[in-house]
This record gives sequence, structure tokens and C-alpha cells, in this order.
Amino acid sequence: MKNKKAIIIMILVLIMSSSLMAITVNEATEILKEIDEYSNFAGKSFSSTISMISEDPEDGIDKTVVYQFRDDDNDKFLMLLKEPSIKKGQGYLKIDDNLWFYDPESRKFSHTSLSEQFNASDANNSDFTSSSLLEDYKVTEVTEQTLGSYETYVLTLEALNDEVTYPQQKVWVSVKGFLVLKKEEYSKSNKLMRSSYYLKYIKLGENFIPTKTIFQDELVEGKKTTITLSDVSTKDIPDSVFTKSYVERVNN
Repeated sequence: MKNKKAIIIMILVLIMSSSLMAITVNEATEILKEIDEYSNFAGKSFSSTISMISEDPEDGIDKTVVYQFRDDDNDKFLMLLKEPSIKKGQGYLKIDDNLWFYDPESRKFSHTSLSEQFNASDANNSDFTSSSLLEDYKVTEVTEQTLGSYETYVLTLEALNDEVTYPQQKVWVSVKGFLVLKKEEYSKSNKLMRSSYYLKYIKLGENFIPTKTIFQDELVEGKKTTITLSDVSTKDIPDSVFTKSYVERVNN
């Protein structure tokens, strides 16, 4: 096990030390593992306040504010809407493979899925859960490209299961640090559905979290959602927060 880990580390060091050095599909697979590791909060909680600005050519501009709570070790998250006032108290609670939407007006929970859009925005519910690229995708091709001022590897990914939101992706990863800078997300028929741009990151211990992201709808021109994170924290979150009773209680 130690020898295997040493080999992986050596591969990553060699990749990072070279400028646009050609890499193999196997080496790119190790990058997926690296992305999962720095994106997920093993052994600790994560919370933030999310501001979402949705722009639609027909419906105009909407602002939503959400409280986000994550427990990646136990595959749980909770999203509580704070604004607009008409939606205050609505929530999305994920425990294992179950995702519920809570409506405070009817006081009922209903099942939804990770692939559904979050609150009618261009973000999907799956955008707020832990990263599982290594588990869900295989790398089929690797190319090199300059994206703005960044040298990147472009990883073409194909889904390994039917549970993912997008069966195919292209991911632009910085050569230095392996930060995800851009994604193109495709349907099964290879139609471009959405482009995602990760504009700013912050470092929390060993983790890197995007604090400004743009999700651009590729089917409707001019339709996009900009997400900004604030009040980011890794303080412990009680297990009781990730329960239906908590969601009901905070809305009373």
C-alpha cells in the first residue's frame, strides 16, 4: 500500500513540475482522485452562505440566498433557502441516496433527484454534494490547452453509471494544483447542455473550494446563474442538523 501511494505521489509531482507535459489516461485518472480529495471534507463539516443570481432572457434577474451544510463523511447535505421571502424555509435534505425537498407551506417532504435543477436555477442539486469524479467517470482522452493565462489538461470523461447528472463531460484542469477551471457538460447524445466556469477559489486547510462559479445554460442564450460563497466554515455541525425534524423546526 505504501509503495502504491508513493508511486501515485511521484506521478503527480512529475505532472505538476512540467509545463503542459503530455500525460496518459491512467495519470489523468489520478488527477480525478486528487480533485475529489481536495474538494471533499473528510473528517470535518462544511458550511457557507450561498448567493445565487439567476439571469433569464424571459424571466429577468432573480436573487436567492441559501444556507449550505455538508457532512461528506456520511454523504449528507442540507440547503435552506433564506431569500426571497416567498421561498424562505424551503429546504433540500440529502441523506445517503435519498434527497427530499421540504415545502414549509404544506409542511411536507417530497422526493427529488440530484439531477434536477436547484430552485429553478442553472445549478443542479448535484452541484452541492461531495465530489465523486473518480467513482462516477472514466477518462477517455487527455489533451492540453491554454485557457486564458492558465495551462490546462482537458480531460474527456464518460460516465460509469446512470446516476450522474451528465453522461459526458470535458473538464479543464490547471496544470499547477489541478484546480477545475471549466467544465462542458453533455447529454448522452453528445449535446452540450451546460458550461461551468470556476472563477475564484479559497484554501481551507487541505481543501480548495470555488467561491465564485458561473453555470451557463447552453440551450437558452443569455441564461445563466452566478454563485458566490461567503461565511465559509469548517466548524463542527451537529448530526441533528441533517434530519427532517430539524428542517421542520427551523421553519416554525
